[in-house]
Amino acid sequence: MSKKDNIEQTLIIFKPDAVQRGIVGEILTRFERVGLKIVAMKMIVPTREQFYDHYETIGQVKTRRGEDTLKVVLDFMMEGPVIAGVLEGVEAIAVTRKLIGSTEPKSAVAGSIRGDYCHISYGRADATGKGVPNLIHASESPEDAEKEINHWFSDSEFCEYATLHEKFT
Repeated sequence: MSKKDNIEQTLIIFKPDAVQRGIVGEILTRFERVGLKIVAMKMIVPTREQFYDHYETIGQVKTRRGEDTLKVVLDFMMEGPVIAGVLEGVEAIAVTRKLIGSTEPKSAVAGSIRGDYCHISYGRADATGKGVPNLIHASESPEDAEKEINHWFSDSEFCEYATLHEKFT
């Protein structure tokens, strides 16, 4: 990854709600349409420990909303398989976060993935004791992206190839 040309990689995880609703393809298409390249992807059924380690890796074991919330999030992430992937492109982290929208679905603007496909609020999740079904996780910073990618993927799981978008960017 060359910082000179702003090419970055970011981790995405399609959460169980995206997989179970059958909308992974629709969401993935949005990333491809803006020119992001899929360089790694796999469907997995991670253990609770893998998810806990994911949140620990990026310093979110003590979440903004407390230990009870972390338990609820981990329970939610264990509801089914997930699809983990790595996207690459010009300022991929910011572009991906913009496409996804606010973490709280009800606050996500129309046109974003969360704004178009989900609407639950933190209040509703807290009242029902359930995780927020917000479809997808994405790295928040270059530092988080590097840690998260290394947590979920080995070097042998990456593919190198050129896209048509790369010819024009």
